[in-house]
Amino acid sequence: MIYDRYKKFRKSGNISEVPFVKIPVRSSDAYILYKRGETRLDLLSYQYYSDPNYGWLILQANPTIGNMEFEIQDGERIRIPLPLDQVLIQYDTDIDKYNKYY
Repeated sequence: MIYDRYKKFRKSGNISEVPFVKIPVRSSDAYILYKRGETRLDLLSYQYYSDPNYGWLILQANPTIGNMEFEIQDGERIRIPLPLDQVLIQYDTDIDKYNKYY
């Protein structure tokens, strides 16, 4: 599944600022401990979603770890939001709400 998170923010070839959207915790979420030098978000994305392009979603679900992979501390507990299809539906709904008001 190809998901374009910029689609709703692309206007006249430019991309407007994409807002932070909180990813709610679900009982189906997975958790891992980050191992600096071993763990990579693209590999986690591939492992859990069968697609390496959702590292951004994992970062979005973990706002306390920073917004760049290199900022993640060794031993940090990382939440992987699951199931992907439901998380993306909720994300789209929240983006639509944001766009309605802003």
